[in-house]
Amino acid sequence: MTSSNFDPSQVQVCIVGGGPAGLMAAQHLSAQGCRVDVFDAMPSVGRKFLLAGRGGLNLTHSEGFDAFCKRFAERQPVLTPALQALTPEGVCQWAQALGISTFVGTSGRVFPTDMKAAPLLRAWLHALRQAGVRFHMRHRWLGWADDGGLRFKGPQGDVTVKAQATVLALGGASWGRLGSDGAWVPHLQAAGAEVAPLQAANCGFNVAPTGPDRAGWSEHLRQKHAGQPVKPVSITFVGEDGTAQRQQGEFVLTDTGIEGSLVYAFSSRIREQINAHGHSTVYLDLLPSHSPEQVLKETQRPRGPRSLSTHLKSCLGLHGLKMALLHELLNPAELQDPRTLAERIKALPVQLVSPRPIDEAISTAGGVRFESLTAGLMLQSQAGVFCAGEMLDWEAPTGGYLLTASMATGQQAAQGVLDWLRSPAS
Repeated sequence: MTSSNFDPSQVQVCIVGGGPAGLMAAQHLSAQGCRVDVFDAMPSVGRKFLLAGRGGLNLTHSEGFDAFCKRFAERQPVLTPALQALTPEGVCQWAQALGISTFVGTSGRVFPTDMKAAPLLRAWLHALRQAGVRFHMRHRWLGWADDGGLRFKGPQGDVTVKAQATVLALGGASWGRLGSDGAWVPHLQAAGAEVAPLQAANCGFNVAPTGPDRAGWSEHLRQKHAGQPVKPVSITFVGEDGTAQRQQGEFVLTDTGIEGSLVYAFSSRIREQINAHGHSTVYLDLLPSHSPEQVLKETQRPRGPRSLSTHLKSCLGLHGLKMALLHELLNPAELQDPRTLAERIKALPVQLVSPRPIDEAISTAGGVRFESLTAGLMLQSQAGVFCAGEMLDWEAPTGGYLLTASMATGQQAAQGVLDWLRSPAS
């Protein structure tokens, strides 16, 4: 709720959005003596942060800094300065300063020792309030008033806030019920910012229909196997230049297609191929620990009176969902030809035709283009207005990269505010 002594005409820095980017901006600004007010449309801040920690909060990643930066692909050059100022190691030190110790998991991902997000968020908010940061919940940003003030719809009605500087940290458009619904896009476009269309990232995909009801997987596969993991398995993705990229892990079969960590690792490339051609085909290696020669040897072995399913289970350990996928995607002639069957077991083509809805995605691609911003993340068309976090036009895989970059750009925007407030031009 709004502080009782709140005067909307006396705000020095207004932060709109109480996710990791906005909170990190508030921390950096308040540490430098700024009066900071944080506004958020939800009843409490950090809701998506808490959701991300439901299965263990992945703060960052322990790999080398150069490898870490490469995870941001074509956005690496513009994000590197922010990541240099708040490195993955710096994120761990930040958590430690809040009394939260961390550890490195077997995958190289970094987690709080207790794996939980709530204690970290509580400690963070306590430190921010101790530093004088004020929080105003249930205040939905409505854009700018004619006089340049920030318009909010609050619990007691509309309010206009006049701030010396503003940091917008409004998130993308996934998990809208937690506050990041992309409603800011028309306001930024009206203010002269270039905004790349928001798209699903780290998301599942729908498969091309395989059943007569034209609804993705066949009814039999959906009823018997939807929700089950496929593991171990490798996915190979072939790019436009013919380069093949392969990764091993696991994913989940859904009613309409596939999702999960292994799929997310390729999601940006799959999405862009679908955008270009209307579909994308990935190849599943159902037996990644077996060589093609081993598989061929076993498919060619005489099976006598045994069924194909019994034979493959006995010789190759292939059964359950993996066997069901072969029956789903291969015709009878392919299943009965030993050479073709061996080839498909090692490279089973799955055609994907569309991402799942953006609101289901872990994160989003697109957003405010960096070409619309100064080096300090200020809108070139709107002096004193800075942007940070997932509302910027970048994306990254899961593994701690999303959270680290969101926090790093929040700090970068805050430093941009400080530099701008101290400059004669402001």
